[in-house]
Amino acid sequence: MILRDVGHHTECHQRMSSLVAYEDSESEDDSLDQKEGGGSASVQTGYWEQAKDNQDVRGCKFFEAMPGPHVFTADPDRTMLQYHENISERNSSSLQLQSCFDREIKYTPQNKPFRDITAPLSSPGTQGKLSPLQTLPHMAERFSDASNTAKRPRSVPPGVRPYIPKRHRLATSEEKADYPAEQAEGTQSRNSQILSNVSAKVKPYLAHKPGAAGIPRRLLMSLGGHQGPVNTVQWCPVPHLSHLLLSASMDKTFKVWDGAESGQCLRVHTCHTGAVRDACWTPCGRRLLSGSFDNTAVITDVETGQQVVKLDNQFKVMCVVPHPSSPEIFLTGGHSSTVKAWDSRSCKVVKVYKAGIQQTLDILFLRDGVNFITSSDCVSRDSADRTLIAWDYQTTARVSNQIYHERYTCPSLALHPLEESFVAQTNGNYVAVFSSQRPYRMNKRRRYDGHKVEGYSVQCEFSLDGSILASGSSTGSAHFYDYQNARMLHTLRAHSQPCLCVSQHPVLPATAATCDWAGEIKVWH
Repeated sequence: MILRDVGHHTECHQRMSSLVAYEDSESEDDSLDQKEGGGSASVQTGYWEQAKDNQDVRGCKFFEAMPGPHVFTADPDRTMLQYHENISERNSSSLQLQSCFDREIKYTPQNKPFRDITAPLSSPGTQGKLSPLQTLPHMAERFSDASNTAKRPRSVPPGVRPYIPKRHRLATSEEKADYPAEQAEGTQSRNSQILSNVSAKVKPYLAHKPGAAGIPRRLLMSLGGHQGPVNTVQWCPVPHLSHLLLSASMDKTFKVWDGAESGQCLRVHTCHTGAVRDACWTPCGRRLLSGSFDNTAVITDVETGQQVVKLDNQFKVMCVVPHPSSPEIFLTGGHSSTVKAWDSRSCKVVKVYKAGIQQTLDILFLRDGVNFITSSDCVSRDSADRTLIAWDYQTTARVSNQIYHERYTCPSLALHPLEESFVAQTNGNYVAVFSSQRPYRMNKRRRYDGHKVEGYSVQCEFSLDGSILASGSSTGSAHFYDYQNARMLHTLRAHSQPCLCVSQHPVLPATAATCDWAGEIKVWH
């Protein structure tokens, strides 16, 4: 009887070993997946060697070693009794044990069967003869792996962005948004200082009426930075901002300088892709108007340095001028037979002035803003009826074209600040005087000569009280004339290259800025 029990017990053990070995016959891909745990084999072997010493494993008792809440525990006594009854009952008991084992497999991750990784699969002694003691440790490992799947770090394939929760993304964006806001606030405060600070040199003169204009004789500072000819320089017309100096250059930039004290370049504007032919302040002193050979006219905010309006004229812009009573309106002229009036609010052309000319060199609004004068490069052989033209701003009609009868072009125009007259710089190397009232007659008994123009765009300008007329020269000198008697008061050897513009300061007495064809700017006092 004892031998029979032992025989049945051995047969049961062999059947279970065959079942485990059958379940272990799986593809090599799954076996390779199990080896990714690297280093677990030695731990499992040591664990079960200690188990052999501490516990006597009998019959089918190995199911008790399986951890977890879903462990199936077989009763060895009941199983042996079933084997004692008959062979049919033994077969049914085997099927019952196999079904229980199948149910145990269902609890494993991805429904993969258990197998041992402690023994090499290529070993001939272990293939097909895996014992329960070799299988069960891996079963326990699979259950522990299943419970820790969520904590396991997952590898991300290259080129795939990992998922970031929306809460983390919003927090990151808020942190990034804080710094630019602080930086923009700091930049804004620095930008506001350009228009809020009053120069200590200008401040004492603001409480008094401007005195008589003087003639500068000594160099105060030299401003360098432009890489091309500087076409024009202009002081800000607002008295408390008159320390700001604007310059426009052929190097595609226009700049704002502190021309009274430090000589520092406060702003560099690079909104044009072509040479900046002309630039000026608006009457409020807070915006700049510029025209360029890239066919555009741009309005820029001085305080922020940002571009406000950019308009395409469809021709190279030679001159820009704001309307004296409506600053939102400005005129542009250039390499075209037309002059356009733009509304900066709607960014549309509101008026077009047509004339049979090739290009407009300069535009000058008269005192009331009802009429304006244009200068062109068109000179006929026996008449100059299209050199200077007077226009009616509202009707776009030509008021007069019989203004200048000499065959010279006029590169620049300037309005007297007090009297009803204006002057025109001519390529005849003199400045002519005209009445600003109809019929705009030229004063033939008064002209300002002694400087050279020679095809350069040399400009002329009045002092604030109108007593001094200043003009550049192709020789590099700056010339100062007495307006009343046309006598030359002083010649300033300013530059070695042609001096294109002389701008007299509106507040500081005997102070002027000059620029030349080499890109240099100088301030004199």
